[in-house]
Amino acid sequence: MLVITAILGSARDPAFAGPLHAVSHAGGLEYLEVTLRDAQRRRYRGKTDCGTDCALTLPRDIRLGNGDVLLLETDRAIVVRVDVERWLRLRPRDAEVALRLGYHAGNLHWRVRFAEGDLLIMLEGPREDYLARLEDFLRNEEIEVGNDA
Repeated sequence: MLVITAILGSARDPAFAGPLHAVSHAGGLEYLEVTLRDAQRRRYRGKTDCGTDCALTLPRDIRLGNGDVLLLETDRAIVVRVDVERWLRLRPRDAEVALRLGYHAGNLHWRVRFAEGDLLIMLEGPREDYLARLEDFLRNEEIEVGNDA
């Protein structure tokens, strides 16, 4: 297991561009895929796309960001990829349904926001898992699923 206690820099930094490009052409560039929620944690354990087991222990004031370089060696590098936020858009049929839907989302601790009368739920897992939790609303045609934001 690779223990990481600091972020070296950003892949967008010109100082890292050349070395990362060389490592990439040699087949040694690995990506650690992290959800947006996990990127806010200071301790995290995950595997890169090549299977390298990584344990991150970062100082409290440091947060992972997309493109952060965690390891840079002559033949291997590890770069963070943070998932893009995805939002499930739901339009309740009426005010009563909107109230029940909001209560339901709150009980499940879903992160939400509101836009144009719709409830948007941040997807932090498979979309199908969220729709399964909304099955009663969908079956009773109380909500309409819109285009994801």
